[in-house]
Amino acid sequence: MKALKHNPGMAAGLVRLHFHDAFVRGADGSVLIDSTSNNKAEKDAPPNYQSLRGFEIIDAAKARLEAKCKGKVSCADILAFAARDSVRFSMKINYAVSSGRRDGRVSLASEAVSNLPSPFYNLTQLTQSFKCKGFSQEEMIILSGAHTIGLAHCSSFIERLYNFNSTINQDPSLDSTYAKRLKKQCPCGSTNSNNLVPMDPYSPTKSDSNYYKLILSNRGLFTSDQTLISTPESKMQVLLNAYVPMHFKLKFINAFVKMGKIGVLTGNEGEIRVNCRVIN
Repeated sequence: MKALKHNPGMAAGLVRLHFHDAFVRGADGSVLIDSTSNNKAEKDAPPNYQSLRGFEIIDAAKARLEAKCKGKVSCADILAFAARDSVRFSMKINYAVSSGRRDGRVSLASEAVSNLPSPFYNLTQLTQSFKCKGFSQEEMIILSGAHTIGLAHCSSFIERLYNFNSTINQDPSLDSTYAKRLKKQCPCGSTNSNNLVPMDPYSPTKSDSNYYKLILSNRGLFTSDQTLISTPESKMQVLLNAYVPMHFKLKFINAFVKMGKIGVLTGNEGEIRVNCRVIN
């Protein structure tokens, strides 16, 4: 919480870190492991490299815990707790998450590429990706609401502005006024990897239903955001989340807790790492 008060934007980073961990080998802290000379780890895969944030916050929490109760609390649990606190900080709602996860010993960049949903996915691809992890389409749309906070690299959506397909430069599903603003922030041909755009330009550090209202006005930033209204059924879910805020909050918490239980290691499985970045 001290870190979030210092940098409110880090809440989105920690939520994303937990999501990117859980979707690859389950919530086992494998996303925290550093690459070595003979292994490229998850954090250095294209979907994660230079875009995941918050590692130093997990490191600091782990160091304090190790000083007080050595070898008792896993990095996977710390990450789950940090994500919970980030949701509490940005959404102003309290809830509990289970503990008892153990840390994995394997982290492969190739698995991050094959398991993480892409910002370029359409509704069918998103639904299938989440289904593989045990989530319904409704839960996928709910978890997509995490995009209510945080920043995005221009490279994640720039093709919608300048190179949509062979016949159209700009994605016709993108609001033209919003597109003009995005083009100022992400100039054509720019190679500046530090260019960042808020997912929600109106309340980038506050978890609220505005994300869904933006989609309904054709201002979803990613293809994977705007695609959520491509069928009548999915659009109805977006409408519900947009205009019944408490519905979104409660559903989000249930889905988020469920995500933290994907493929967990317990008992004698895995280990409890001394350093979250290195296998014991």
